[in-house]
Amino acid sequence: MLLAARAPLAQVASAPDTMADKMQACAACHGPEGWGTDNDYFPRLAGKPAGYLFNQLLAFKEGRRRYPPMNFLLEYQSDDYLRAMAAYFADQRPPSAQTTPPNVSGAVLALGQTLVTRGDPARGIPACTACHGSKLTGMEPAIPGLVGLRPSYISAQLGAFRYGTRTAAAPDCMQIIAASLSEGDVAAVAAWLASQPVPLDVSPVPKGTLAMPLACGSEQSLPSVTRMPTAHVGDQSLIAKGEYLARAGDCIACHTNPGDALFAGGFAMPTPFGTLYSTNITPDHETGIGTWDADQLYGAMHTGRFPDGGLIYPAMPFASYTKVTRADSDAIFDYLQSVPAVHQPNRLNDLRFPFNNRSMILGWRTLFFREGEYKPDPAKSAEWNRGAYLVQGLGHCGMCHTPINKLGGNSESQAFEGGLIPMQNWYAPSLTSNKEAGLGEWSIGEIVDLLRNGVSQRGAVYGPMAEVTYNSLQFLNDGDVRAMAFYLKSLGQGPSLRPEATAIPHPERSLLVHFGRTVYETHCSSCHRSDGRGMPPQYPALAGNPSIQMQSAVNPIRMTLNGGFPPGTQGNPYPYGMPPFAQRLSDDEVAAVVTYIRAAWGNRGAAVSAREANSLRTAPLN
Repeated sequence: MLLAARAPLAQVASAPDTMADKMQACAACHGPEGWGTDNDYFPRLAGKPAGYLFNQLLAFKEGRRRYPPMNFLLEYQSDDYLRAMAAYFADQRPPSAQTTPPNVSGAVLALGQTLVTRGDPARGIPACTACHGSKLTGMEPAIPGLVGLRPSYISAQLGAFRYGTRTAAAPDCMQIIAASLSEGDVAAVAAWLASQPVPLDVSPVPKGTLAMPLACGSEQSLPSVTRMPTAHVGDQSLIAKGEYLARAGDCIACHTNPGDALFAGGFAMPTPFGTLYSTNITPDHETGIGTWDADQLYGAMHTGRFPDGGLIYPAMPFASYTKVTRADSDAIFDYLQSVPAVHQPNRLNDLRFPFNNRSMILGWRTLFFREGEYKPDPAKSAEWNRGAYLVQGLGHCGMCHTPINKLGGNSESQAFEGGLIPMQNWYAPSLTSNKEAGLGEWSIGEIVDLLRNGVSQRGAVYGPMAEVTYNSLQFLNDGDVRAMAFYLKSLGQGPSLRPEATAIPHPERSLLVHFGRTVYETHCSSCHRSDGRGMPPQYPALAGNPSIQMQSAVNPIRMTLNGGFPPGTQGNPYPYGMPPFAQRLSDDEVAAVVTYIRAAWGNRGAAVSAREANSLRTAPLN
């Protein structure tokens, strides 16, 4: 959720400002400079056409290709950064390598050679060389090379296209071709390609060198969307205000599936009670809110009820949105009515009994819902009140940063003291002014930097908070972000750090710390330094870091296993990535290194077991 240093930082070294350093998160799996590894899941990136690499990165970002670690790494990066990544790896030249020739019959190799070099016109299958070149090194900007790949990797890619588990930009020529191939064809093509020598120059041929036999969507440029589009109707000033407020409320996060139509709904939200699916809030008259008026939207936000009086599940933060003023609600309504209408029926929720009975919400509302717009505190400044309005209302920060009980409700007595986010395997840190566990020693400027840019001299955001910064906070104006920081800085002390009790005996803890130091020096010290002070803002400090020492160790375990990038924002467009270590480190090594960083440099976190590490290794990446 957040990696942040507590103690004031003296001057420390800065990380080199190079793409090679920023791409260390990729090198962990794909090899130095993207040269590739012996693992079929992590192919060579170096030297492939930049357009091809960009298309693949974009597909992972938008969820059209599903591999959770890649989706997790790229979800909150801008298209411009993906293009920069693609250009970097396209410029690398891998060392000469030769695949091991497959042990197959001459007949299989002959069939593969025929399909690759001549195709099968009777079945409408063009030759691979028609698009990938006579030397099979690909064509700029988006056709990849096919040489130097192992047969298992080629078979897996073609099989994914055959069964529709991998798709490219429409028109998807590879899906069309793969659908005409039998399993025997795929095996033959993979075997013959793997048997061919790798040319010294694997550079793709220039764009336009080859005449494409089929229309190919991957050859078409894909635009970068930098703001939420509107249909440009109605009062533009009010629509612009509504768009800004919709950003502040982070409506896009729940009502838009990555890569799908804006606000068309259908986003799955796992809860302890089952899965909820967000609704279509485009102005479609049949499946969206096209028949609603401003009164009805205000009613939904203010009272948590649909226009027909039906109860809304509190996954929609109406307990916070009830504080939104009528004027702001009306502006949001005008904006939502201006976006393109999308005809997409709402998906039925999948909740267990008795939670699938909406009348159960009445009990929750009695316990946890207090209807009413925000009332400014006359004893406080205008800046404080604006920050309180945004944090308590549209920002709904308390939904994550206030402990959530077994009934899915927040306790006002523990407001903003931090807690585990159900089903997401992240711990939201305290936002109180406690010096050990919260923002007590942070300056207003450091809080502003973290909220708006995703990084500051104190730390960086990951996980659910990365989404908030990426979709919402980076678009707020200076005054509003500062008001939020000013309000947060004023919150009460909250409790001190309370590391969870551990059943690990003291001798075992000592062994874990000793072993963990070795793992840390081998894999972590080059970025976070031996003294744990890091190289902020690029590499957060671990010494004195509340997120490292919190009651739950889920954040440092997840970061060690999965790595990640802070969000790509206007203030930090090309963030540094942390490599994932799930492929490198065993559960014992993860437990040891996390135990070490929770105990070293004066930190006071409890020890971590290999069982805890394994439980998060196998948990979904949300």
